[in-house]
Amino acid sequence: MSVVICEVERANEIYGNWRQPQGSGRMMVDALSRYRLDDISLFLDLDGTLAPFTDLPEEVGPDIARNALIRNLALRLQGRLAVVSGRPIADIDRILEGVIPAVAGSHGLQRRDARLDLIVAPVHSGVAQAKQEIAAFVRRYPELHVEEKPLSVALHYRLEPTLKPVVEVFAEDLARRTGLKLQRGIMVVEFLTPGMDKGRAVRAFMVEPPFAGTIPVFVGDDLTDEDGFRVVRSFGGIGVLVGALRETFADYRLGNVEAVHHWLERGLQTQYLELETAIEPSYRRI
Repeated sequence: MSVVICEVERANEIYGNWRQPQGSGRMMVDALSRYRLDDISLFLDLDGTLAPFTDLPEEVGPDIARNALIRNLALRLQGRLAVVSGRPIADIDRILEGVIPAVAGSHGLQRRDARLDLIVAPVHSGVAQAKQEIAAFVRRYPELHVEEKPLSVALHYRLEPTLKPVVEVFAEDLARRTGLKLQRGIMVVEFLTPGMDKGRAVRAFMVEPPFAGTIPVFVGDDLTDEDGFRVVRSFGGIGVLVGALRETFADYRLGNVEAVHHWLERGLQTQYLELETAIEPSYRRI
């Protein structure tokens, strides 16, 4: 069980009144919650969490300092760190230079466990049709960007956000006709082989060593990360939203990618992950 590492009287004096979230096995204070590295497992999104967004997904590349930080943190956690991303595993390994064994790619449709065993879902027959129709659609709207993946295809409108209404109408129709799962993200729609999401990937990790029996902490920025936030809550863990405040299943918030790096670096130094900015109740999904 994770507790704030303070005596009750001292915590009340410094931080205010203690509160025990309903159904939670952890004690928290309004201003500060601390989690020992020995007690947790850490699940991290990639784009918008570990790496800043770029205009095009392929522009994201390796970063020496970031990858060293993640490698050192995974070693300290004795392997209890997984990256959970919408990117394929091969692309995650390219960006992180293969420093993390446990990875879920393509929103959980690909998963490599801590023993390096690889589980991959079969590709849906509708993916090929979706790729063809998206290619034709993009010829009409060249500001859009297509990201083809082994088990899905994504359509980005980051370069022209005003196209969102047109993209939404096209996406809903295409998903209905192909039987693919329509996954909305930040300025992107993705057509996925059905059956998995980031939350299910986290759940699969949490019943395996070395993650089983620990408190999961999921950190992410995108709408696709809400499944992860919801699942870690069921394991007595917490979700950390990165970026602007919105309605969310997360419990805490960090401002941006730089704040995530600083938070993780401090965690390595102090041996605790400390969280201060709680999600306001009016934004918190139950």
